Amino acid sequence: MKRAAALLAATMLAACSGGGDKPKVAEAPLHSRMLVLDTHLDTPLHFERQGWNFADRHDLATDLSQLDIPRMKDGNLDGGFFAIYTDQGPLTPAGYAAALAHARKRSDLIDKMVAGNSGVIGAARTADDARRLNREGKLIAFKSMENSYPLGEDLSLLKEFYDKGLRLAGPVHGKNNQFADSATDKPRWNGLSPLGRQWVAEMNRLGIVIDASHSSDATFDQLLEFSKYPILLSHSSLRSAHDHPRNLDEGRLKALAAKGGAMCISTIYMSEMNMSPARAKLFGEYEKIGEMTPEAQAELARQWRELDKTEQMWAADFEAYMKMVLRAIEVGGVDHICFGADWDGGGGLKGIEDISALPKVTERLKAAGYSDADIEKMWSGNILRVVAAQGK
Repeated sequence: MKRAAALLAATMLAACSGGGDKPKVAEAPLHSRMLVLDTHLDTPLHFERQGWNFADRHDLATDLSQLDIPRMKDGNLDGGFFAIYTDQGPLTPAGYAAALAHARKRSDLIDKMVAGNSGVIGAARTADDARRLNREGKLIAFKSMENSYPLGEDLSLLKEFYDKGLRLAGPVHGKNNQFADSATDKPRWNGLSPLGRQWVAEMNRLGIVIDASHSSDATFDQLLEFSKYPILLSHSSLRSAHDHPRNLDEGRLKALAAKGGAMCISTIYMSEMNMSPARAKLFGEYEKIGEMTPEAQAELARQWRELDKTEQMWAADFEAYMKMVLRAIEVGGVDHICFGADWDGGGGLKGIEDISALPKVTERLKAAGYSDADIEKMWSGNILRVVAAQGK
């Protein structure tokens, strides 16, 4: 549908312009002809904001969101994985219960967003669903889970979330939990816990893609070893671009590729995160933006943008990002690279501030000599291949 609509518009434009016996058809821009997905969208944290609507256009100067339906169309983003994110809390029955309630609520918010915009976006459960929605001219909403902490010690809850559409999940986030060691914590399990190995088996049984972003090196190695099916990294950067434990080293990227998986390139941790006291305060408030009045939301955005004038959160830009992307492709190959910039979760850099900048990435890939087919693999083909491979 995307291609057909682009071709029809070009044909009509050429016909209206006159000149010659036959109208000349101007081919639509390459990026707009592709199926484009992102594997990590933190936008659901905005879905419960008072006075905020995903269907409305929002301005970065006055609003902290980087993604909405109008800007998805600007950037020709056809959809992706909307994250059920839960911060890591205590490994106690009370902690698990609070986390589960939060995750269920966020899952419901994604459903509510899709239902409220059903004319333009649809829920996807399979790779075929995504392609069908694209043919129908609709945006695509998969669900993912960032941090499996809300499951507590009850792996049967994975089936509950699977039935609600979950098709991608990672075991851990910024701190170790009951399943695994985090990349940004001191080792406890030296990889997966015994429960974490059971989590891998249940993920494979259900057909949910395993997400290794945020996992420690040892956890990554074991996820790759124990999973029967290819895995993804939904939003990770290369360690060769910046030496940080959150990033993936080139040897592990090669190992991921050898097992049929894919790394979706992020815009985060290409430098140290400048989490000054002022930024940390605002970030803490941002996590609770859904509980704020519209006036408080506007004040948070004002303070955030004012701080941006004197200190940037990341010391990197679009040029550095593309250098890393091209290196990742060189190491992993065009069949094992995808994109997950961490929109609305800390991602975005100078020159690639929000979703509308995506066509610039395609332009650079084309200029670097990659074919249209290879570029579309990286935007969606590799992701859908891994989704389709689960359980087969």
